[in-house]
Amino acid sequence: MAATQTPPGECPQCWEHAHNKRIHRKLKPREDCKPCIDHMVNGCPYIVPKKESRWW
Repeated sequence: MAATQTPPGECPQCWEHAHNKRIHRKLKPREDCKPCIDHMVNGCPYIVPKKESRWW
């Protein structure tokens, strides 16, 4: 099951597609997910928040 919040530094779409099995359940065998393919080709369309700096 997917986390309710996307961790800092992660793309929300990448995170959701990687951790929510319901998204890809409707696909037929050997069928590609169009949003995933678009994401791989064009990159993440979201501004990904950076991880908090904790070196202090």
